Amino acid sequence: MDSITFRSDTVLSDVHMYTPNIRHLMVRLNAVGQPVFVSKFKILQNINVSSEDDLGDLSNEDNRALVDVDNTLTGQVGCSKIAANEKKVDKRKETAHTEILLDDDGDLDVIRRPIDFLHSCEKNLRREKVYPTIISKGEEFSCEENDEDCSICNEIRIEHTMDTLLEDVGKQVWRGAFLLADYILNNSYLFRGCTVLELGAGTGMTSIVMATVAKTIYCTDVGEDLLNMCERNITVNKHIYGPAGSEIKVRELDWLRDELCTDAKSPYCWSEEEIAQLYDHTDVLLAADVFYDDDLTDAFFQTIYRILSNLRNSSTIYLSVEKRLNFTLRKMDVTCDAYDHFRLCLADLENICDGKTKFVVAPIKLTFPQFLFYERVEQLELWKIIAEPLICNTQQ
Repeated sequence: MDSITFRSDTVLSDVHMYTPNIRHLMVRLNAVGQPVFVSKFKILQNINVSSEDDLGDLSNEDNRALVDVDNTLTGQVGCSKIAANEKKVDKRKETAHTEILLDDDGDLDVIRRPIDFLHSCEKNLRREKVYPTIISKGEEFSCEENDEDCSICNEIRIEHTMDTLLEDVGKQVWRGAFLLADYILNNSYLFRGCTVLELGAGTGMTSIVMATVAKTIYCTDVGEDLLNMCERNITVNKHIYGPAGSEIKVRELDWLRDELCTDAKSPYCWSEEEIAQLYDHTDVLLAADVFYDDDLTDAFFQTIYRILSNLRNSSTIYLSVEKRLNFTLRKMDVTCDAYDHFRLCLADLENICDGKTKFVVAPIKLTFPQFLFYERVEQLELWKIIAEPLICNTQQ
């Protein structure tokens, strides 16, 4: 653990790509022996969009985020201002850069940004260099010793792993969660007082931000170890959503099962009362960057179709996704298979004519300000699905 090591089956989120994987930064080992870390993410406290008219204020430069990340990073890229500057490059330079990316044989030769560039970005942003708070191994992390500071800066602490196998990617922090959180912070009037269901919540980052405005959030995923981590994050961040009087319930929701878990032996089972509340009051569904495996994507869409078909009210689903380009030997080309499959599933959902629910699918433009520190790359997308029960369904 003294240096970053990767196996062929290791997955690492870009959020912590430049984080040193060093033993003394580890908080503890989880139940399956994976090293666990804690990252601190700061958001503006005075974000409070109570109506659609308030959105105009957010377009001003003065009201855009001054965003800090104090995590196990020593250098990390990401700011909408950097992205804007990069877009000002002369088109001739862009063409030349494209040619540079190809080696002598015509293969794609990706040039990564050097560490010096990362540090220069931080200088340009006039940000003080923030060092991580190192929490000793086995220590319970909380805000109690620094309550005043947490309440001022709206600091979210997230317990997570650094790199995992594909089946455990929910234990990492992903850019799609930040994108969805940004949208919530910019459009809080849309979610005020709502009952929300998040699918594939992972570490719980998006649910925590949603709880600053929504009334009840069902934060769901699968796997007791992951759900334990998620619940710890929600508990320690009560200072973020507590003043709103919101409630976050961590529950198991397995997309490969037709029914919600009601087994009392499971610590994250659903009660009959909660299931009734879910179907009677839910008006918003969320999912952040969960579309990386075709079988799971199919299961996800089958799950939301099943849930939406049983909801009493009209509802809106917000999905963030990142297009990940991969060179495949099968096609001998750069492809984006997982994203392509996601788009096919979106189209299939919109084309459903079952007489029960009408689905309207539309992309959301990423023109809203950035309140969290991450690289909002052009591969990130946000989608909205409006699900309207038809008359014959509402009369049942």
